Amino acid sequence: MNVPLLDLKAQFESIRAEVEAAIAGVLETQRFILGPVVKACEEAVAEYCGCAHAVGVSSGTDALLVALMADGIGPGDEVVTTAYSFFATAGCIARLGAKPVFVDINPETCNIDPAGIEERITPRTRVILPVHLYGRMADMDPVMEVAERHGLAVIEDAAQAIGAEDRGRRAGSIGDYGCFSFFPSKNLGAFGDGGMVVTNDPDRAERLRVLRAHGSSPKYYHKVVGGNFRLDALQAAVVLAKLPHLDSWTTRRQANARRYDRLFRDTGLVRDGLLVLPDAGDAPGVRHVYNQYVIRTPRREALRAFLRERAVGCEVYYPLPLHLQECFAGLGYRADDLPGSERAANETLALPVYPELTDEQATYVVACVGEFHSRRVP
Repeated sequence: MNVPLLDLKAQFESIRAEVEAAIAGVLETQRFILGPVVKACEEAVAEYCGCAHAVGVSSGTDALLVALMADGIGPGDEVVTTAYSFFATAGCIARLGAKPVFVDINPETCNIDPAGIEERITPRTRVILPVHLYGRMADMDPVMEVAERHGLAVIEDAAQAIGAEDRGRRAGSIGDYGCFSFFPSKNLGAFGDGGMVVTNDPDRAERLRVLRAHGSSPKYYHKVVGGNFRLDALQAAVVLAKLPHLDSWTTRRQANARRYDRLFRDTGLVRDGLLVLPDAGDAPGVRHVYNQYVIRTPRREALRAFLRERAVGCEVYYPLPLHLQECFAGLGYRADDLPGSERAANETLALPVYPELTDEQATYVVACVGEFHSRRVP
């Protein structure tokens, strides 16, 4: 059996007519840059996320970048963030000449540990940037409390977490900005790069709109230097066509995760300590949207090789934490400085959890993991 990590073809076949009609509508108007389709997409995403404003941008990376720019982050500033995330989280900070300051993770959720934030704050700190990793929101209340005490902005990196909730509040709606990615592998993916920034602050929303168009307002008049961060209409049309299906896809992802939980517990691997399942987010008001289903095992590399031999798609998110990346060597971090992040980088493995995953495929994945341990594959 072949079980891919993600099957976008299966998703497309289920909504082909709707997506093709949306694209055809843009082709008929020939309005490819911003325009009414982008505005409609922004309004729909803002409503879905429980925010007053949404600004479409060219990628999830550019969403982070333009949010930092909108709050004036630059050389000499510090941004406190997690050490365990996709590179863009810290790369955008460094790109503006600011300094990323890394905090370790909660080992159960792999999200930033709020208890470690305050000790990292200095007079140069301007922003706290938590990441909602794998579709499970970070614990935002203590993050916001620290930010309020110190007068800091909060930018939520919600690239993997559209529709996730923390005590009933949607990802992106709690901080000053929420940044989303529409990369094709995301729960709500475009047919290329795309992103969105949401906010409840009208002044911040206006700064975002100006900055995404080279800092011009009106056109050809520039009070600030921005960038070309615009979401194009074709990608907006795809996102807009997919959005009505997102909740049903999320429900199926959650069902797939619960099925994995049950099947893995039946193997005895969890009881015997050979496997750690992802935090289920079962607390009241918490909604995990499972952009990834990530298990942990000390024999991760051997298991990954074995699964690939059995045609089971799997991936490591992420094999080297940010504080140990070569480009950040000048920050002075060393191995063992953030042990939770480093251990996660050595133990985590994402398994297929996409909505179209069948019972047979999930059972096969679990059987392969069980076979690996029963045969004590080296």
